[in-house]
Amino acid sequence: MKRGYFYSRKLHSLLGVIPLGFFLITHMVSNYSAYEGGKEAFQEKVALINGLPLVFFMEMFFIWLPLLYHGVYGLYIAYTARNNVGNYNYGRNIAFLMQRITGVITFIFVTWHVYETRVQVALGNITHEELGSHMNSIVTQPVMFIIYLVGVVAATYHFANGMWAFLVSWGITVGPRSQAISAKICMGLFVIMSALFILALFAFRGAEFAASTAVINSALTIIG
Repeated sequence: MKRGYFYSRKLHSLLGVIPLGFFLITHMVSNYSAYEGGKEAFQEKVALINGLPLVFFMEMFFIWLPLLYHGVYGLYIAYTARNNVGNYNYGRNIAFLMQRITGVITFIFVTWHVYETRVQVALGNITHEELGSHMNSIVTQPVMFIIYLVGVVAATYHFANGMWAFLVSWGITVGPRSQAISAKICMGLFVIMSALFILALFAFRGAEFAASTAVINSALTIIG
């Protein structure tokens, strides 16, 4: 039983970094292109990703199934975990608690976001070319914008702090000095990734994507 729990935790930790961490970073880069290059650059990134061979199976086996395992098992860990008072210092205990909280927020947020984007594309309700305008229609709603802000910050913190825990649990950073250095690096990563995601959200609220939304709505009105 203990051995099975040990390997389950190891797999959970590994999947949080590879491939889900890679997915989060590539998602950040493609979204940030909306801020850096506007609608055209964002559509190019979307087209590039969806033009990969066997992209459905790649996402299924390297993103969605690992995400499902990591998320569901992470909820179990959050439900059964006890605070680490006495095992770590105060800062690490706060980070431990925040990792549990942001894990729950991230799982709910990502599930909902996938439903609003990927699932809607699969159902034929929107196309890949309309994802930018679709995001505009979501994040221009004040409440939804706040939800997205909370969601992306929670996701990036969960990944960055999870990276620190991964380095410790896999024996990569074994001493206090190396763990302190990795903590600073991981928190720097959190700040950078959060900033890029937030800039992307503001870009999706911009006039370029709003104009795109207006054109699509007009076309739908005419068709209807």
